[in-house]
Amino acid sequence: MEIASLTTYLIAITLLTITPGVDTMLVIRNTARGGWCDGAATSLGICSGLFIHAVISAVGISIIVLQAAWAFSALKLAGGGYLIWLGFISWRKVLRHDSFQLDNGAPVRGAFRVIRSLQEGFLSNVLNPKTAIFYMAFLPQFIDPIGSALMQSLFLAGLHFIIAMIWQCLLALMVKQFKAWLQRPRVRQLFDGFTGTVMIGLGLQVTTEV
Repeated sequence: MEIASLTTYLIAITLLTITPGVDTMLVIRNTARGGWCDGAATSLGICSGLFIHAVISAVGISIIVLQAAWAFSALKLAGGGYLIWLGFISWRKVLRHDSFQLDNGAPVRGAFRVIRSLQEGFLSNVLNPKTAIFYMAFLPQFIDPIGSALMQSLFLAGLHFIIAMIWQCLLALMVKQFKAWLQRPRVRQLFDGFTGTVMIGLGLQVTTEV
């Protein structure tokens, strides 16, 4: 790939990464839940999903999905439904008054389970139709038809992986600095309610576009 094309790709992918969206909200929510490790593991799950989109784009399945309206609609419904489910979980904590745990009267972090964090991040990314559309429409522009489309797509996804991991881990670190404030019972309930509402809203937006 030429330097000019690579530079264009890096700029575009960086802007995409730092633009607030589903990934940002999920990393913030999970960092507040289980600390920096929770946010970093969530980010790893999110970024791992990029390779799925890259492979789909490379092998041409994206063309099939775009031409088959029912398949793309199913993808959007699955993604929207998952976001609504995550939002429902956050609101369930608020309604049950278990957004925080007490240890001798002091608020403490929620339990961190790496598998849960990885799974939430991975599914959130793989089922995100906006990421799928971006990779389908954007990635092929930087593929040299002479070389291996799969290897080039994985390389570009690898660059996206690095940029996204750095940004999201820094984001988790910033959230961690406000950990004590976020762990206050009232603040935590408001935070869970806010993130839950945003995720449900994003999910409904996706599903209504089907």
